[in-house]
Amino acid sequence: MAHHDNLIRSEFTRQADAFAAAAVFNDRTILGRIREAAQTTANARILDVACGPGIVVEALAPGAAEVVGCDITERMLDKARQRAQAAGLAHVRFMPARAEALPFACATFDAVVSRSAVHHFPDPSAALREMARVVRSGGRVVTVDVMAAETAEDAALHNALENLRDPSHVRMLARSELHRVLAEAGLEVAGCTTWTNHREFGDWMKIINAPERIKPLEIVMRALARGGMSAGIGLRLENDRLLFEHTTGLTIAVKR
Repeated sequence: MAHHDNLIRSEFTRQADAFAAAAVFNDRTILGRIREAAQTTANARILDVACGPGIVVEALAPGAAEVVGCDITERMLDKARQRAQAAGLAHVRFMPARAEALPFACATFDAVVSRSAVHHFPDPSAALREMARVVRSGGRVVTVDVMAAETAEDAALHNALENLRDPSHVRMLARSELHRVLAEAGLEVAGCTTWTNHREFGDWMKIINAPERIKPLEIVMRALARGGMSAGIGLRLENDRLLFEHTTGLTIAVKR
């Protein structure tokens, strides 16, 4: 676990600037969906697990009583604090914390959210149990992440490509598996909304900020596309452009 934590810190220290500026993470429509799913109210206390540069925290802050963001990468927390200060948000705070061991009492929050993070958790079941523990009865746990295909072979290939791009990647879950893990954590799935993000290889690689990984991975993905292997993400070549789609799911689960 310590090795993976250090890998996360290394990767996301490298990615912090590009991540904070990336259009895919700053999409106001998606941020609005997350805010609506969390049911932000004037008295709400909300936790953002693996908050990164504070984009979701900033979106949740208007109208909430308090928003807390936690992450294990100090560079990301620095970016988050800078963002909150620039926005004049006095009722948000940030702290280092691991998703699998959240430093909060049971039933502290009205909602817990986590975006683009579950696939980085070595033990997603443990992390989701912690999120369920710190949310009050009737409160919501909202996860937003890319979903793997339900077909095991496609999911395995997709995850292998993601890991070659970013070695801190562990595994994207299929929708059915995520829902099962949420149920095992004592949460009841109340809804799941999905949408498609159309991706192009070059833009996908920019956030990683690792030029040395580009060519080897491009060679592999082009070979797969030519061989008709879609990896469950519609991997293909169009006019020599390497294209694919990510299916992102926003899942709302309620604590029983």
